[in-house]
Amino acid sequence: MNTTQDSTTWIITGASPGLGLALAEAALNAGERVVGTARHVERFDALKARYGDQLLAIEHDVRNTSTAAEVVQRALDAFGRVDVLVNNAGAGQVGAAEEVTDAELRDMLDQHLFGPAAYVRAVLPHMRQNRSGAIVQMSSQGGRMSFPAVGSYSAGKFALEGWSEALSGEVKPFGIRVLIVEPSRFRTGFNASDVLNTAEQDATYDEVIGAVRANMADADGIQEGDPDRAALAIRDMLGTPDAPLRLPLGAEAVRNLTRVYQRDLDDVRKWAAVSEAADFPGLPPAARAF
Repeated sequence: MNTTQDSTTWIITGASPGLGLALAEAALNAGERVVGTARHVERFDALKARYGDQLLAIEHDVRNTSTAAEVVQRALDAFGRVDVLVNNAGAGQVGAAEEVTDAELRDMLDQHLFGPAAYVRAVLPHMRQNRSGAIVQMSSQGGRMSFPAVGSYSAGKFALEGWSEALSGEVKPFGIRVLIVEPSRFRTGFNASDVLNTAEQDATYDEVIGAVRANMADADGIQEGDPDRAALAIRDMLGTPDAPLRLPLGAEAVRNLTRVYQRDLDDVRKWAAVSEAADFPGLPPAARAF
């Protein structure tokens, strides 16, 4: 980011709890400015009392894509620039594919793909004009791997990651960076009973996903990830010239993603001859634009 410390302005969606709050506090403590969104703006009262005009609190539901541009414009009106957009707002959902309704599946996509996309579209003209900026997409280790009962959640995060990987190549020539963050379990409200969504349960799947349902709920309050340390890691990456596109956060994420990548690579190699035999014989490799 080609910004000075005292001019850096952040937009952080879902900034009142968890990782969003940790990022907001880290920025505010550094003397930077934050535009934070939440569904209930009063959740920012304590933060506003501590930081005053450094913080612009806006009530906004990330699923309301038609008004994302208004949030960005309010940030520009208040602070004159936006240097970092953090698409953090979202929630988890537990349920087998047969249990999750269309509406519940669409809700995951609205929160984790369409909402972030609307914010990105709104902020990009400003960042392109400045030829600088950073977009932080808060994904999950569930954005690169999945398991029974979390398919609807992973659907949104997988979609976000694919969309963001393409975005990274599109905006790099304009001096804009994209960082996809893939946390494991962090000590936030994500697993709380009033936050974690649960589809109507079908007893047919109790033996298949019953343990996952219980584990997701039981994790509340004992997660090993520290949100404050995560916020510092993200800030460090934004200042690192050779930062990766994807940043796993937490030891569990490192273990799980290493295992999944190795498994998938082994499968590609094991079945390479079958895969390659599907081409017309004798043709040269395809010439692609990427």
